[in-house]
Amino acid sequence: MPPTNLQKYQRNDIAQLTYQQNFSTSRRKFLKASAATIAIATLSSCGWRLAEVKSNSRMPSDPDLLYIYTWAGYTDQDLLDRFYDETGIKVVADVFDSNESMLARFQAGGGGAYSIIYPSDYMVQKMAALNLLTELDHSLIIGLDDLFPQFQDPRYDPSNTYSVPISWGTTGLIYNSKLLSTPPTDWEYLWENRDLVLKRMTLVNDVREVIGCALRKLGYSYNSTNVENIKQAYEELLILKPAIASFTTDGWRSQILVEDLLIAMCYSSDAAEIKPENEDLEYVTPRSGSSLWTDTLVIPKNAPNPDGAYQWINFMLQPDIAAQIVERLSFTTSSRAAYQILPEELKEDPTLFPPESILEKCESLAPLGKYEEVYERYWTQLRSE
Repeated sequence: MPPTNLQKYQRNDIAQLTYQQNFSTSRRKFLKASAATIAIATLSSCGWRLAEVKSNSRMPSDPDLLYIYTWAGYTDQDLLDRFYDETGIKVVADVFDSNESMLARFQAGGGGAYSIIYPSDYMVQKMAALNLLTELDHSLIIGLDDLFPQFQDPRYDPSNTYSVPISWGTTGLIYNSKLLSTPPTDWEYLWENRDLVLKRMTLVNDVREVIGCALRKLGYSYNSTNVENIKQAYEELLILKPAIASFTTDGWRSQILVEDLLIAMCYSSDAAEIKPENEDLEYVTPRSGSSLWTDTLVIPKNAPNPDGAYQWINFMLQPDIAAQIVERLSFTTSSRAAYQILPEELKEDPTLFPPESILEKCESLAPLGKYEEVYERYWTQLRSE
């Protein structure tokens, strides 16, 4: 089913890749390569050229080169080839595996080359408050009207002032149903069965997600600013830690396929991508609730190629492109027009499109201000114990 009533929800090791390297595709595994030089092609579907979209920026830049900073797995060779075919612009991409590492690099001066960044919803709020983002010129964007209504005026960025939502999903548990006779239904399963899954389970390498799941287990919000609640979550994780093989956002994939792992905390898009490789793998969004994330496209202030950035946004909003990304890369689309042309089996996949009964219990990550230091302190202690 398509997402409905998501408007009240929001979400959430730097890795650099070059076009000469190959990586398996997932939300955090990236494949990209240089495209050959060819002429700009007209978009036959809508009768306009991406390359004709221009901003008012006067900053000097190479109009044929676009640097983006993205989550891994958000593009592949076919996508880059088609963008080059339609615009004549070569994309060079670096990838990150957490919003915090992306922001840290950007603030440290390492983000000056990027014209497109892929922050999650709560990070859009934070970056906008830090005056790091360009206010989007909607007259240069084609496809905003094709988004589901809840993504046209999201709480984290009213009226899409700074961002365009590109994908969304949940955080949950992927597990081997053949090896676990009792399937997990909620976060508490990890604690209740920690002897069974001893050193055969992983959690993501993300402070907000990990402490968030422990908070949710205790009945608190993922975004709690109650210091005592956060401490309790930390103490719960200390109990669980001896059973944890590692904190990894990607490493669980190969391990669960060869049955070294029994269960792993992961993002729904990763689960959807890997499940076809092993029929025994299942994904569950915990019934007590989880995080509901939205990843977006933004243009940073002082972007060297804002014209190319708008072309990338328009390209990614094309319904056929967005639908192909769902089919090929297993990312849930925010485009209603793209959803409508998906095969029925994908529309009905609960990993990609969970029912409303699940979504209404989920919540997005929100900026926490000074309390982020509390989360970080306990996260550091947890990792060092």
